[in-house]
Order: sequence, then structure tokens, then C-alpha cells
Amino acid sequence: MCSCGCPKVERYTGKGNGVKSSLAEYQHGHGDLRAEVAPFYTKLPEILAYDNPEGDNQFMRALALLLVAAIILFGVYQFYLKKLPVTDQGTAPTQAISLTGVRTDLLKIAEAERVHIATNGNCATLDELVSSNSLSMARPERDGYSYSIQCSGSDFTVSAQHAPAPPGSTIRYPNLAADQTMEIHEVN
Repeated sequence: MCSCGCPKVERYTGKGNGVKSSLAEYQHGHGDLRAEVAPFYTKLPEILAYDNPEGDNQFMRALALLLVAAIILFGVYQFYLKKLPVTDQGTAPTQAISLTGVRTDLLKIAEAERVHIATNGNCATLDELVSSNSLSMARPERDGYSYSIQCSGSDFTVSAQHAPAPPGSTIRYPNLAADQTMEIHEVN
């Protein structure tokens, strides 16, 4: 009842999601006056049991951190590893190890040839150097490069030759040579 003695009627309005409110209707002499008396709200049981709103963010934070790390690693790969210095113009960075090994082999063969010429007075073939234990090489080639020795008196040239790259390839295989001066240079 209202303070003036009018009857009060409550009814459920059904407004909102999980919210119940009651409207009080008061009959006054001048017409209807409707007012929301006291809204009351009941939380759903799963909301009551769940008190850790930060827990939802842990997975997303880890995923975001993983994504940022992947982007940084991709940037490092693009800007540093793809731009590694090369030993020869037009070669790939992955060829640097092979070309260093070929240069080392050329110097070993040239040194063995110099020692053989100094002790025997003549030039020897690659097979003769290996069989006389002047040179310790298991095979006369490395990574597609084959070695050969050309002699002219006491002058010699040790060369490393590779088959040409396939047509349209951006990689090239330089042919290298060393002579009695022990200097390595590229030959055509």
C-alpha cells in the first residue's frame, strides 16, 4: 500500500538478461503512476563460482608473446642470415664452407707439389703425390670440385674446377687455381 492508502500491485516485467524488477502500480485519484521500486539481480551460478577474471588472459598473453617472438626471429632471419657475407661474388652464403675447404685443399696440393719438385726435381701428378704420402687426401675432389695439376718444368698450377651451374640459376661455382707462389686466384 501506498502512504495514501492506494493498493499496490507488483508484476514481473521480464526486462534484461537475468534481471528481475518489479513495478509498483499505485492508484491515485489522478491516474496511474508507475515507478520501478527495487531492482534485484541474481548472478548466474557459473559466474558466482568463477572469481579469476585474470586467468582468461594468461593464454592470450602467452599466445601474443609467442607471436612477437616469431616475428622477431623472422626479422632476424630476413635481415641478417640472408645477408651473410660471401667469399666470392655471386656465390651463396652456404657455399662459403665448401669454397674455404677447396682453397685449403689447393694450398695443401701446391705445398706438396713444391716439396716434391724441391726433393725430386720434377713435377708429380695428383695420384703420385697421394701414393707417395706427400699428400693426405682420401679423394681428389670436394663438393663437386675436382682437382688437377698442370706442370711446365718447375712451374705448376693446381686447379679446382666445378661443373657449371644449371641454366637460370643465380648460384655460380668459381673455378680456382693456385701456382708455385701459393696464391689462389679465380680462373675462367
